[in-house]
Amino acid sequence: MTDVLSPAMEKSFVEVAEMIQTAKQKVIQTANTQLVELYWQVGAYISQKLEQAEWGDGVVQQLADYLAQTQPGLRGFTRANLFRMRKLYATYHDDEKVAPLVRQLPWTHNLIIVNQSKRPEEREFYLRLAIQEKWSKRELERQLKAALFERTVLNPANVSPAVTQSHPAAMDVFRDAYVLEFLDLPERHTEADLHRALLRQLQDFLIELGRDFCFVGSEYPVQVGGRDFALDLLFFHRGLNCLVAVELKVGRFEPEYLGKLNFYLEALDRDARKPHENVAIGVLLCASKDDEVVEYALNRSLSPALIAEYQTQLPDKALLQAKLHEFYALNVGGEGE
Repeated sequence: MTDVLSPAMEKSFVEVAEMIQTAKQKVIQTANTQLVELYWQVGAYISQKLEQAEWGDGVVQQLADYLAQTQPGLRGFTRANLFRMRKLYATYHDDEKVAPLVRQLPWTHNLIIVNQSKRPEEREFYLRLAIQEKWSKRELERQLKAALFERTVLNPANVSPAVTQSHPAAMDVFRDAYVLEFLDLPERHTEADLHRALLRQLQDFLIELGRDFCFVGSEYPVQVGGRDFALDLLFFHRGLNCLVAVELKVGRFEPEYLGKLNFYLEALDRDARKPHENVAIGVLLCASKDDEVVEYALNRSLSPALIAEYQTQLPDKALLQAKLHEFYALNVGGEGE
């Protein structure tokens, strides 16, 4: 039976355990980097042989058979995988800016991105976000299904001028719409239903919000002039170094909603913000919004606030891709392929 440890001894043991975990993570990361680098080199070799007509496609199958016979226990070098290695190399080898990102992600993540993204800028978008947000394979696939790239390009976040002035980096943090299909909400639901569902699925909601969001509280108490108020959800963003107030509305955005949100932001800045923190940001999360109404409402707002939609089902990706096709044709003068 293990002896009871003193607090000081337990603290020391915890530190050693953390060293081991850190080292293990580094070993895994190093092994992944080396594996992807190996696949890159093999893909480059195969590409060169095929392009120079030294090999035909059938030779790749012969290579797979040869490796299986001469390298017992070697896995991952089937004909299909060898062609995937070639595709990875062919996709990125001319892009000096993006190619290094490939080595920072597991092989499975790279395959998902290269197979499901159609445009170079889309692949770069998902590579960078997957690294930054440390997405699992499941979360990466979900964001692709949710058409995050298309939504980000077509609908940048609606923010007040005060947001860009006080938090220039906020445009890279917040989105125009958040997909909450994991809540399994019925079509008709109340604000209380939405609130409860978000708390039940808080971990998934934090992933959807993005890295660096920390949950502070639900129905966060705000007291002003002897009256008690309750803010729906309060978060803290480590990168922006500020509190983020979230108010939930299950209907269409109405301009008067901003007044209450501004009130909460003022109360947070006066009574809850710490001296080293930046001013708070407010998010109105609504079921729908008219972008022109939002623009008018935010244009004169002195508070750092933004309006976003929540969607209870995955969007129609095919429709968004068609709109993106039109967007690039009009704004880029071509397909960007």
